[in-house]
Formats: sequence, C-alpha cells, structure tokens
Amino acid sequence: MATTETPAEPEPEHVGSVPEIPPIEDEERQATLPVDRPVFWISAVVIVAVIVVGAVFPDEFERGSTAALDWVIANFGWLFIIAGNIFLVLAVYIAASRYGNIKLAASADEEPEFSTLPWISMMFAAGMGIGLMFYGVAEPLSHYFDAPPPLQLNPASPYYADQLQEGALVYTYFHWGLHPWAIYAVAGLALGYSTFRKGRGNNMSDAFEPLTAGKRWGPATGRTIDLLAVFATVFGTAASLGLGALQVAVGLNIVVGVSDSKLLEVIVIAALTAAFVASAFSGVHRGVKWLSTTNVVLALILVVFVFFAGPTLFILDAWPNAVGGYLSQLTNLSSVTGAFGGADWMAAWTIFYWAWWLSWAPFVGTFIARISRGRTIRQFIVGVLLIPSAASTLWFAILGGTALWKQSNGTDYGDSLAKGEEYALFALLDSLPLYGLLSGLSMILVAIYFVTGADSASLVLGSLSSRGSLAPKKPLVVFWGVTIGAVAAVLLLSGGLEGLKNATIIVALPFVVVMLALCVALMKELTADPAANPLRHHMRQKGFREAIRKLVGEEFQTRGGPKNPWGRGRMRPGVGGGRRTGGEE
Repeated sequence: MATTETPAEPEPEHVGSVPEIPPIEDEERQATLPVDRPVFWISAVVIVAVIVVGAVFPDEFERGSTAALDWVIANFGWLFIIAGNIFLVLAVYIAASRYGNIKLAASADEEPEFSTLPWISMMFAAGMGIGLMFYGVAEPLSHYFDAPPPLQLNPASPYYADQLQEGALVYTYFHWGLHPWAIYAVAGLALGYSTFRKGRGNNMSDAFEPLTAGKRWGPATGRTIDLLAVFATVFGTAASLGLGALQVAVGLNIVVGVSDSKLLEVIVIAALTAAFVASAFSGVHRGVKWLSTTNVVLALILVVFVFFAGPTLFILDAWPNAVGGYLSQLTNLSSVTGAFGGADWMAAWTIFYWAWWLSWAPFVGTFIARISRGRTIRQFIVGVLLIPSAASTLWFAILGGTALWKQSNGTDYGDSLAKGEEYALFALLDSLPLYGLLSGLSMILVAIYFVTGADSASLVLGSLSSRGSLAPKKPLVVFWGVTIGAVAAVLLLSGGLEGLKNATIIVALPFVVVMLALCVALMKELTADPAANPLRHHMRQKGFREAIRKLVGEEFQTRGGPKNPWGRGRMRPGVGGGRRTGGEE
C-alpha cells in the first residue's frame, strides 16, 4: 500500500524564542544601553564617600575596618569555606552531566568568538595575574616559615624539612587551584548562559530572572544584586591593584633606587591608571586581548628562565608530587574552618582568599562570560576550571619551588620576607643570574597585569551600571577605572596590605548569599533547557505518541494504522488516547 511521507520537522534547538544576538566583533558599532541611574548613582556616591573618609581619616578608617573584619571572621568564616566547596562540586557536576552539551549561543552552529589562546590569555590575566606575581614566591615561603596548623607535621621526624616543603606547595595549590576557578566558572556560566543563550542583558541581576521574573519585588531585588556586584568588584579589584602597586614600588626601590614610600605607591597607581585609560578606549578586541597575550608571553619567558636557572630536577620532582598531595588531601583541606585551632591563620590565608575570589566573581565571571560566546558548557567549565588551575600549580612549582629549594640549601629569604610579602619575588630573582633584567621584566609584567585587570574590571562595572551593555560608554568605563585606582590608593594609605585584605573580606560577605542564590537560578534554567533533554521537550511539544514514533523511526500510514491492542478497529495516526476508526466506541 502506498504511504505518504510527512516531512521531518527540525529539532527544536533552544529554549523558547531566543532573540538573535548581533555579532560583537566591532564594538564601536553597537548601540550602547543607557546608564542605569539608580545603580550608578547609589554605588558612585557610596564609594566616593568611602574614598573621602579613608583619605581624610585614615586611622579611624583602619580601626573601623579591622573591627568589622574581626566580626565577620568570628561569625561567618565557616560560610566562606562551605560556599567554596559548593561551587566546586556544582561546577564538576554540571560539566559531567547532560548539561555540558548546551552551547552558550543562540544557535547550535555558532563558533567561539575568540580562538583558544587569546581566550585562555584573557581569562588568566583577568583572573589572577597580579596575585600570581605577588604571591608566587611569598606564599610558599610563608607556609615554610609558618607551617599551616592543619598540616600537623612532626618536627621530630627525619623527613620534617621535606614534608614542610611539600606542605607549603600543597596549601598554596589549595588556595590557587580548583576552588577559586570553580567560583569564577559558576558565575561566568550563569552570566554567559543568560546573555548568549537566553538573550538577556549582561547584568548580574539578569541571571536571576528565573527567581525574580514576575515577582513584585523583582526589579528592586535585581538592582540590589547589581549594587552588591559593583561594590564587590570595586573593592576586590582595588585589593589586587594595591598589591600590584606595592610590588612595582618595591621593584623601583630595589632596582632603580627610588625611595620607597606611600607617596611612591600612590604615584605608581596614578601612572598605571593613566595607562589603563588609554587601553580602555581600544576595547576588548584590541587593548585587553593584545595586552593579555603579551603578558602570557612575558610570563612564559620568566618562568622558563627560572626553571632552567633554578633547581630544574627538584622542580620536576616537586610539581607532580605536590599536585598529587593536593588532590589526595583535597577533601580534608576543604573542610578545615579553624574551629579546632589555627583560626587566626585561617583568617589570614584561606578565608581571606575565599573572600577575595568571591569579591572577584562578578568581575571575572562577567568578563570570562563576555569572551566565551559560542563555547559549550563543558568546554567552558573544563577550560575555566582545569587550564588556569594547572598553570597556577606549575607557576608556584617553578617560582615557589625554587625559593623553597634555595632556602633549604643555604639561601636565607627570611629577612626579605619579614620586610613584606612584596619583597619575596625580588629576593628570589637576586639569587639568580640576570637579576636586573628579570626584575625589570617582572615590573613590566605586574604593570601590564594592573592595566588589564583595571581595564577588564572597568568594562564589567560599566556593564553593571548600564543595564548589562556589552559595550558600555567609554566615559563610564574610565570613571570606574579611576574610581578603582582611588580606592586602592586609600586602602594602601589607611592600612597597607592588611587594609586591602580587610576591605575585601568585609565586602565579600553579603555577596556570598548572592552567589549561592545564583547557583539555584542557574540549575533551575539548565533543568528546563530542551537541549539537556530533547526527548522530554519533543514529548511536551508534539505529544507522547509522536515522540515515541520519532524515537523508533516508525512511519504511520495515512489510512489504517497499526492494530489497536485494546479492542476492535484500528488507531488513527496523529490522534492521542487510542482513538479508533472503526468498531465499537
């Protein structure tokens, strides 16, 4: 019998009707969105007030921030630890699940906007550039001189020195490995999904639409989320820029002989902020992209030189050994809160880092989402979670491992570290050949990281304060860059390195709650995405019968379909409920 074939209907690719997102290669041609006046003016007035108070009353500002920090640590230190673990578990689960095939794009055939090397370079530079330069030598040495209490090493053991070296690297890997990049991955994924798959704005609050849409309190809650994101970004970024200014000022003092002072630090911040302003006018596709790629090349030159000029065999042994120790102890390290000792150490290191990463989440998350259009969720999470983590462990193995080996073999870095953590890198380079050249290269690296960090953060702040615009107005971007520099200068003047840490932890506290709610909103959207369960979507759209027919590839005839197993007559194709064409009803 002849049959009539029904043309195959295309599979639905995405949720609902996703508006087409225009290409963003030529940012200057895009229409920018207007400034969100409530978010901009409230955040600007509050931050400028903090700058003025900190500049006019630095001592009172320092005492107040210290008291606030003590309260946060005493009451909510546990929250930072638990939240960090939630983000890591969630990121791994999403990458391994069926959600991994979903693309951060409006169409399934869209290609990534940036190729792999620029993508990794910008992600790495925005995420940790200055921090790696500042702590690359300082943190392993600090843990060597002051062993983390949770390590529980036995000083009477004949292997105590070796265990101390391994423990120093293991705890450094813990602070700079999977946890921080899991925080960035979750934030970036939620924002990238909301922007490029759902066609919403690039604001932090837009990712919360599954929780706020249709609610009377939605708009007010959204603006509150954006305000908290602005505050966290400004103070978290200012802390990083303050670290960079400290290190550049010390480098100028050691290498060039310029007298180190608070004034020099402020001058460094002002000069680098001016350099950022020039970069800001060139946009992501030129300024940030090329500066980030340049920094990766310069960083490779530095670590390759240290690798061969330092204890090469020790580094080759130490890296896999410490990585294995880190992975094997990851559960234990992740559950330490300081409740049974070492609370002060935890506050100075782990809790500070977790607060720092959380305060950076809106900035780094928004930025890596901005540069990850066209990638699948699995590509995104694997790239964000594993590549920078592996590179960070190698960085610390080379720089920190070299310092640990030299410290154990006669070179004493204790005096340099006692002056301040910003001196540690230059102390190591002083014990290697070509000290002048390497020190100059290091200062250039920190300076470029400063510029790219401020550039990226200012783009994100401009987006947060202009309704999620992918190309915020240049004057707005410049305003936020200058503001970040001013906050960094005030924190350095009022409390130095400790002032930077205090502000970071205090501002990050309310944002922990925002980030945990973001996890709920993200999972709510992913579970409803048809690409995660195409059969369920087809069943809902076409009915159970046609979904089963499509699954087994059975073609129904126009007349006289398959026999009805429930009675006489035959079923009519395309009609649900077993409707018969003949026999008894």
